[in-house]
Amino acid sequence: MPARKFSEIVTRLAPSVPGAPNVVVEQYVRDAAIQACERTLAWRHEQPPIRLTQGIHDYPYDPPNFAEVHAIITATVNGNKMKPVSLDQLHDIYPKWPFTSTDEEAEPRYVTTIDVDNFAVAPIPDGDTNYDVRMIIACKPLRDATEMEQSVLDDLENVIMHGALQHLLVLPERTWSDRELASYHAKQFAFQIAERRARANLGTGRGSMRVQYPRFA
Repeated sequence: MPARKFSEIVTRLAPSVPGAPNVVVEQYVRDAAIQACERTLAWRHEQPPIRLTQGIHDYPYDPPNFAEVHAIITATVNGNKMKPVSLDQLHDIYPKWPFTSTDEEAEPRYVTTIDVDNFAVAPIPDGDTNYDVRMIIACKPLRDATEMEQSVLDDLENVIMHGALQHLLVLPERTWSDRELASYHAKQFAFQIAERRARANLGTGRGSMRVQYPRFA
């Protein structure tokens, strides 16, 4: 997928924070992008099919460049739905997992995130069938990312700008400091995040609700 650099957002924000170093502005742009992706689950990525191995419960994610996994949206194994659960929930269902005997191996029905790099399945797969897991994952930028998927950044651009400005404008003793304006951007950030969360809950895609937001100059 084509990528777009955060520096383009920095350029757009420059008139709102005159004199602010680009490296500082980009830091807050990246932080706002991470928050926006975490709260809206807007950056969705379909992983290539992953072939499971008998007796192995954990597998690596395959996120886009400059991204890490935030959540599992959907998962299937050989076309059958898997239920995403937390590690605690998984241990409630299978108290001995992953230290189970071979006679407890079966077609996996649950999937969980171990960390940002790895996921796990339960029950642990048996050797009777070739199991292929397909997942749609929600991603967010890495802490040192300089870019992200263009279509997602385009969609979240206004949200990210509001998110960055709500923090930049409250930095103390700066020539661009403006707490009243920061409050406005904080409210806009929260409102637009909530709207996108509602849109996601309704199952609508990006751009399917024609909501008009105030545009930055």
